[in-house]
Amino acid sequence: MLDLISRVFGRDHSSADVARERLRLVLVHDRTNVSPQFLESLKEELIAVISRYMEIDEDGMDVTLQTAENQVALVANIPVRRMKRAAVSR
Repeated sequence: MLDLISRVFGRDHSSADVARERLRLVLVHDRTNVSPQFLESLKEELIAVISRYMEIDEDGMDVTLQTAENQVALVANIPVRRMKRAAVSR
C-alpha cells in the first residue's frame, strides 16, 4: 500500500489528481473495511504465487480495490518480464 501511495505521489500529477486518488483510496478502504496492511499482505502473497511461474516487475505492480455500484473488484496490474521455464513445462 505504501508502495502505491509513493508511486502516486512520485509521478508528475496535478494536486487535484493527487487529491482525487487519495480520496478514492480512502473511500474504497472505508467501504470494504480493508486496512492498508491487509492490502499490502495480499499484494505480497500475490507476488509470491505469481513469481513461481513468471518473472514480474514488482516495482511496476499495482494492486487496488475498486468499487462499482455494490461490488468490489480486486484490480491487479502486474508487468510480466518473462515466463519461467519450469512453469512452462508443467
